[in-house]
Amino acid sequence: MRPPAPARLLACVSLTATLATGCGVLPESGGERRTVTVWLMKGSASQDFIDRFTEEFESEHGDLDLDIRIQEWTGIGEKVHTALKDSSPDGPDVIEVGNTQVSQYVDGGGLLDLTLESMRDWGMRDWLPGLAQPGEQLSQQYGIPWYAANRVVIYRKDLFARAGVEDVPKTREEWLTVTERLNTDGAQGVYLAGQDWYTLAGFVWDEGGDLAQDGGGTWKGTLDTPAALRGMEFYRQLQALGDGPVDADEEHPPQAEVFASGEVAQIVAVPGTARAIVQENPDLEGELGFFPVPGLTADKPGAVFTGGSDLVVPKNTDDREAAVAVVSALAGEKWNTELARTMDYVPNKTTLANAVAGEEGVAAMAAGAAQGRATPATPEWANVEADNPIKEYMTRVLTGADPRTEARRASRRITEALAVPVA
Repeated sequence: MRPPAPARLLACVSLTATLATGCGVLPESGGERRTVTVWLMKGSASQDFIDRFTEEFESEHGDLDLDIRIQEWTGIGEKVHTALKDSSPDGPDVIEVGNTQVSQYVDGGGLLDLTLESMRDWGMRDWLPGLAQPGEQLSQQYGIPWYAANRVVIYRKDLFARAGVEDVPKTREEWLTVTERLNTDGAQGVYLAGQDWYTLAGFVWDEGGDLAQDGGGTWKGTLDTPAALRGMEFYRQLQALGDGPVDADEEHPPQAEVFASGEVAQIVAVPGTARAIVQENPDLEGELGFFPVPGLTADKPGAVFTGGSDLVVPKNTDDREAAVAVVSALAGEKWNTELARTMDYVPNKTTLANAVAGEEGVAAMAAGAAQGRATPATPEWANVEADNPIKEYMTRVLTGADPRTEARRASRRITEALAVPVA
């Protein structure tokens, strides 16, 4: 928080110790205006959203000014770690962080515990699990869910019609059947790269498995469990119904370009990918549809990796109550819903899914987000992704190697990576 604003603002009200964090309006008492410094990431919110939020927040909190500073994702980890250790009054009071990054900041002891506000004021029981779980450690909530994005199935309506497919699949078994029907007449039933490990993770979670598990303080890779192996087997069956490369991920080549340039019936991607597809091939305007990744049964979609952001409050903030007021407003129903509509995000609560029901892609994403998960909540997971053994494991299985043998090998490498502290 920066020092108080100039004397011309002295007529405004001050923050008092009796602030009710859930109500959103501070009582007037005739003090100086104070500035709350907020770090948001580039691209997370439009300037118009920021301007409207700032105007309303400042009007409702008569002694607070907002100083919203936009940060670049590149190098943000080191910058946040520095801010959490710095006692300068110019530091941030609220920070947007990636949902899977929260654990590394909690591990350093630099974040405020916001469990009380989460339970009492913010309705944490309705939060998306893929945002809430990475923000929790030892039953204490440090990261407050802000927005989410996750993968859905983007499909070509014309190719579905040509194959006589009238309804989108709702179960994995139906998905395989439909995809096999689509994989004819020169079309690929699905384009699925062999190393799309985020998509694999969803299948593993659906089966009751995980990428790694905490065994009482020691993390261990678990791709070799029966549940995880069932997830890999489904991935193998689905991937075989297209021509995706077995030795590359979804960005090599970019799957949006592949989808746009050929007769590909389906890809698994975030809905925003549709914009890039249409830009590449305007003839597909109006031909793209969306549905959630199918689950094991029709009663709920499949599990998906949830990306997105949480809001955190540094322990070294010099005004806890003001920082909490900002989080309360940004993560509250009004502005969270507005952000989702403005940016095509999933709101932070399952109960807010109707707010984006009018947009087909976002509605499909919101349905899947209810089954969302995140990568293992340990800062050492960054070591796994740096030299990702899951990708090599997938390629080996897809080229005919024994799944159990390769899963044991990959699990050992994951365990070794998780034993090395992140610098």
